[in-house]
Amino acid sequence: MTLSLITKLLCLLYLLPLTQTERVFKREYDASGFLKGEGWVEGSTKEGYWTYYFKDGNTQKKGHYHKDKQQGYWYFYSVEKKLLKEGHFTSGVKNGWWTVYENNTTTKMQYINGKREGFALVYTNKKLQKALKFEEDKKMGEWNSLWSFKRDNPQVEF
Repeated sequence: MTLSLITKLLCLLYLLPLTQTERVFKREYDASGFLKGEGWVEGSTKEGYWTYYFKDGNTQKKGHYHKDKQQGYWYFYSVEKKLLKEGHFTSGVKNGWWTVYENNTTTKMQYINGKREGFALVYTNKKLQKALKFEEDKKMGEWNSLWSFKRDNPQVEF
């Protein structure tokens, strides 16, 4: 190939428009016309921030998607508008810290690849009540006092 032909091909490739999928805002409705959710798509793939709704219009859940999978921090609500849980997703799987709210109890727990892994802390009225330990989503221990926790887990530092 001659240098002139290579130069022309490079110029042609440079001038061709990039085949980039357009990002658009989309709304999803059920058969009765109820708005179920809305957010960003690229082509037919959810990409970006999405919000889902209950029939009364209140938010059910919200968070980001990447390549059609939940990604990053998400929030989940009850019909009564109360925050039920919040936490991190990686490629559609729970990862990292999650917080679950039930009545006066708040539980903070760690997930790895969708399974509870590590410690969970249970608070009642914002006071630490107990610690739990999980391995591969199975409860391996429970402590109701700081003393017993430290005794059984000397490697854990505060």
